[in-house]
Amino acid sequence: MSKKNAEVAIPDEIVISKIFIVRGRKVMIDTDLAELYGVTTKRLNEQVKRNIKRFPEDFMFQLSQEEKQHLIESYAHLNKLKYSPNRPFAFTEHGAVMLASVLNSERAIEVNVQIVRIFTRMREMLLTHKDILLKLEKLERKAMQHDGDIKLIFKYLKELLNPPTQPMRKIGFKHKEED
Repeated sequence: MSKKNAEVAIPDEIVISKIFIVRGRKVMIDTDLAELYGVTTKRLNEQVKRNIKRFPEDFMFQLSQEEKQHLIESYAHLNKLKYSPNRPFAFTEHGAVMLASVLNSERAIEVNVQIVRIFTRMREMLLTHKDILLKLEKLERKAMQHDGDIKLIFKYLKELLNPPTQPMRKIGFKHKEED
């Protein structure tokens, strides 16, 4: 492994910790991406603005003040955003891929490959979890059905254990003498 590659090797956990859910999408914030790509946030945003046609709304969007505040309160490493008057940009997986082509550096390409692999693994895990959730839901429905059956059994058992208080009528033939 060359010295260059050793410098770029970022643990997957660090990259994963920089992926957030905003507006129902998995995104990465411009400051985190700039740090991973080894550039300043200012330079990253300059390149985005120069190539704005490459970043449609499904690739990148600017956070609202409330979304920014929520991220600052939820994630300690984003505390530095508290003092910035600018609202950060959020990049989806496709936006992060586009950033690598815009930044056009070796480090950006290598980090981008890692980010894409992580997003892919996350998607695969989500599909696996979806299958597990479906199976759990089936089991829950079965258990609910069994629950109803068990309640019915207990109802009949209680009836058997607590016979009615009225004397039961004798069943069978009566002789004329019994009247």
